[in-house]
Order: sequence, then C-alpha cells, then structure tokens
Amino acid sequence: MTEDNDSGRGLRIQGFERPASAPRCDAVESNDRASAPIPRSALGPALNEHGYYVGRVEGNLYWVTDGTYQSAFLTTSDGVVLLDAPPTIGHNIQRAVDEIAAANGASNEVTHLIYSHHHADHAGASSLFGRNITRIGHEQTRNLLLRDDDPARPPPEETFEDRLALEIGGDRIELAWHGSNHSPDNIFIHLPDHDALMLVDVVNPGWAPVCQSNLTEDVPGFIEAPDTALTYPWKHFIGGHMGRLGTREDVATHRQYMADIADSSRKALDTVDPTRYFVTYGENTWTAVSGYLDAITATAAAPVIEKYTGVLAAADVFTASTTFHVMQSLRLDLGYGSQVHP
Repeated sequence: MTEDNDSGRGLRIQGFERPASAPRCDAVESNDRASAPIPRSALGPALNEHGYYVGRVEGNLYWVTDGTYQSAFLTTSDGVVLLDAPPTIGHNIQRAVDEIAAANGASNEVTHLIYSHHHADHAGASSLFGRNITRIGHEQTRNLLLRDDDPARPPPEETFEDRLALEIGGDRIELAWHGSNHSPDNIFIHLPDHDALMLVDVVNPGWAPVCQSNLTEDVPGFIEAPDTALTYPWKHFIGGHMGRLGTREDVATHRQYMADIADSSRKALDTVDPTRYFVTYGENTWTAVSGYLDAITATAAAPVIEKYTGVLAAADVFTASTTFHVMQSLRLDLGYGSQVHP
C-alpha cells in the first residue's frame, strides 16, 4: 500500500479499487467524462440572434428561454405579469416582452413580478424592472431575501402563507405553498385560464436533475412535489429549466426516475457490506466511510443509469450525484438502514 499524505487521500491498495462512479458534482469530473448522446426529444426550439426564444403557451401566456433557464409572462390589460427573472436571460426578458407586445398591440410595461422562490439564478434579474412594480412571493421568500440583502433581488412586498388567488387584468393566477421541496419557499404557480402549471427546479422536462437532485434542500419534499403537481389540472408545464415546455408525461417520467433511485438505494443499503472498507483503511475512518458510500452509490445508480440513458438527457452524467443525495436522505431523514448497537 502507498499513500500520498497522512490524510489517506490518494490511497492505492493492491487488489482494491474504489468505484469509478463517484457521487461528486465537480466541473473537472464532468468535463473530462464522455457523455451519452442527447435524446432529440429533450431539445427545444432554436434561439434567435439575441440568444432567446419566446413562444406562446396558451392565450396571452408566453414563455422565454435561453436554452437553460426559463421565464414566463402574461400580457394583460393592467400590464405585464412576469413569472421569475433569471439573470442568464436578463435584458432578453424585456426584449421578449417587447416583441410580443408589439405583435399584439399590448402594453410592454412589467407591472407585477411573481417569485417562484428566492434563489438568485431564477430571481437575479428582478432589479432590472425597477422599484415601481409589485413583487409577489411566499412569506419565506421575503424573509430569505431580506436575509440575503441582494440588491438584484428586492424582497416581495405582497406575500402569502399557504395560498393566494390573484386576478390581474382579468387573468387568474393561483399561488400555493405545499411545504418545502427544492427550497423552503418554492411555490406552485397555477394558471387555470391557460391550462398551465409552473413549478421551478423540480422537473427539468426531458432531462435528469442536475447534481444532488437539482441542488435540493429537502429531498422528501422534492420527491413528493411531482405527485402534488399532477393533482392540478393542466396541460402545459413550465419547469424553469432547459429549452422546452413540459407535459404531464414528463412529470410522470421524472417521478418514476426518482422512485427508481430511491428503490435502488434501499437495495444497495441492504446489500453493500461496509466491512472491507473499514478493514482496508484501518484508522482512516473517513476514507473508509467515503469508500463505503461510493460503493453504495455506484451499486444503486448503475441500473437507473442503464434504464434512463436515452430517455432523460444527462442521466449518465448526474444520476450518481442524485443517487448519493437520495441515499443519504433515506438514511438521515427517514432512518432507513439505521442500526442500534446491541
């Protein structure tokens, strides 16, 4: 056995190999790895020369994407109601609004902005629309934005606890908080007049979640959210990410993907024996734990990757990371596999 330093990093043990599939989510690993071809069904429409696409969802509801992030807006008689303001789309949001308003002879003035949740990657262009608009969000969104004190994300002035029904310019918008999921404040935005539901950072239509279940803070809530989404009546799904709208089938596929990860993680927790890792690494307990958790993750992720490669884009890239996240939630949140010393 040789080792690079006293921490045990770089341990190389004859006849013993750690799993090749690691639950990390770092750029070096991802960029150095060959990935499976992207299913064409995962891709959306081509972007214009400014780097965005804007299209009709239904009626006077429109969506905007840069291929990775999404926003949406309603053109109403009282002005434009904006749903999220991702900074990667930035000034292209107003360009998209201008394009639609000019084509329809409607106002291009953004008068309301609804936050799906507080994260900067979906709200960081809010300040572009000035101080004279009405910002609406969950009460926890306000609290978190006051804490973060980011001038790019002014806190919402109008808040709610569980549900809020809005009527702006004759259009109904139903906001609901069904508990923590991706973040403590992530809400469901239902547009019943437009047969649409917006739920951000849970389902990426056509794609697997990125690292650690879309960087989710509450795994049990994240896993339950698609069930809640499917209780609503809707045809069009706005997920906040990637280049196309979603369908009920997309949400159901994501739900099954996460269920398969959870089932496979339980089986791996039941079958992977930690003994050899602790025998091999001796006093270096954390290296033993790392090897054991890597082995559980690789065992659990392998059949899911095989099943969903070619079904969900990047399933081969991010499934191991999400599997690690789900497996740890099973252990720590739900107590699965806990053993009490006799």
